[in-house]
Amino acid sequence: MSTHSDEKVSVDHDERTGLPPSPSEPHGVKEVIVAHNAAFTAATKQGKLSPWSKDSLILFWCMFVAFLCSCANGYDGSLMTGINAMPYYQAKFESGRLGASTGLIFAIYTVGNIIGPWFAGPLTDKLGRRGGMFVGAFTICIGTAVIASSNVRGQFIAGRFILGFGVSILTTAAPSYCVEICPPQWRGRMTGFYNCGWFGGSIPAAGIVLGTQSMNSDLSWRLPLIFQAVPSAVVIISVWFLPESPRWLMANGKDEQAMAFLTKYHGAGDPDDPVVKLEWAEFKQNISVNGSDKRWWDYRELFHTRSARWRSLMVLLMGVFGQFSGNGLGYFNTEIYKAVGYGQHDQFVLNLGNSFTSAFGAGVGVALADKMPRRLALVWGTFASAIMLAINGALSAKWAQQPEDGPKNIRLGQGAVAAYFLFNIIYSFAYTPLQALYPVECLQTTARAKGMAMYAFVVGAISFINQYAGPIALQNIRYNYIFIFVGWDCVETILWYFLAVETVGRSLEQLEEVFDAPYPVKASKSVQKVAIKKDGDVAIVDGA
Repeated sequence: MSTHSDEKVSVDHDERTGLPPSPSEPHGVKEVIVAHNAAFTAATKQGKLSPWSKDSLILFWCMFVAFLCSCANGYDGSLMTGINAMPYYQAKFESGRLGASTGLIFAIYTVGNIIGPWFAGPLTDKLGRRGGMFVGAFTICIGTAVIASSNVRGQFIAGRFILGFGVSILTTAAPSYCVEICPPQWRGRMTGFYNCGWFGGSIPAAGIVLGTQSMNSDLSWRLPLIFQAVPSAVVIISVWFLPESPRWLMANGKDEQAMAFLTKYHGAGDPDDPVVKLEWAEFKQNISVNGSDKRWWDYRELFHTRSARWRSLMVLLMGVFGQFSGNGLGYFNTEIYKAVGYGQHDQFVLNLGNSFTSAFGAGVGVALADKMPRRLALVWGTFASAIMLAINGALSAKWAQQPEDGPKNIRLGQGAVAAYFLFNIIYSFAYTPLQALYPVECLQTTARAKGMAMYAFVVGAISFINQYAGPIALQNIRYNYIFIFVGWDCVETILWYFLAVETVGRSLEQLEEVFDAPYPVKASKSVQKVAIKKDGDVAIVDGA
């Protein structure tokens, strides 16, 4: 038996049923588990890969380097909300804490996110996943040098654009790399961990701005900007020592290297390992050396068949919903806390605390990512997010209705912040592991880099709306802005229920039959039975 012999996967719930011994199975059956794909479950149950082997530890290092790519993105999420509240920053650039000028400085980063993906997809296909990570990290280091040395607003804005451009390349290459190198039975946790790098960046950023905000010089805002280059510098140094994605190798005619990767990192050195044999057969059937990834200008593979359009729909939904569910308020955390009575120091402390609690929610989501159905997380997580935002908005409204010069009911502000914290925990639990994992799962290998570039473009466009419109809306309609997301989250809940395709419990290549079905949502919820025998063998009971 493999180290995952106790794993069971189900669409809506875990189910175990006994099965009596039969003459054809003299050793009897220990248990029967319900799974989405019997061949996948049988192979992963019998696989020999140990998470504590030397080769697995190398894989974990690969994931950590990719994790740092996500850190570079997350760092900015907590950075500007803190810097924007610093007196020396405001004295230097006179942008104001809210309004159109602040919106431009925040949003120009996402303009880089919007333009960068059109270069990121072809570049990642041409240079490989490692090459894409290198170029993205190098671009971020250039952007850091520009922005940290700024003395005029124009240079600061240019630095923000370069940073956004570099991040768009990282967030195209790194998640593709993650999902393509993972053993299939660990895909959810390992790729979900990648996106938790957002908190690996946002928590240090919140801590650094908390520490520097009391400095009586421009270093109060320059130092946090300089530290933005640290994750990317580590990526630049490390990335060429990592193995390349086996799927990229296969798609570029390097079959022997691809097989060597699978044998070493997925099969514990055994080319006849069930997982290796299953993946290799699927590679040969589904990965083309003449795909659109060889033509930098060709994006037709994302839309040219019904299956491709369903895949792209999942990518687009996650791109929009993953950024427009209320999480965009996080760029203005300090203003949200200020609106319910908290002073500047408390705003920074709460900003840091929110990063920690959100990271906890994301960590729990990652731990469950290989077992918990994606549909369950998306539907109920979005609905619960709407409830928490509604409570936050209602309490913020009650606070605002109190007389300015009269006594304040502190509990209203505390309740509003508590609801906001709970919203971020729930959102992080449901969305953070899936923001990178779900779109890369849904895309085919030869369309993955360009599909993730499309995803990055959509994320950048929605983030631009969040960051440009956010400070204007908070200044003019205040807490009413929150209720926009309450209503929209309810719409998202309905759309996820009817459109979300379940991807858990199948290899990337096995999802082909799901998306080829007349109604992929229904096909993705189908299950099969796998018998676990007492002697450790695995047999398909039905649905094979």
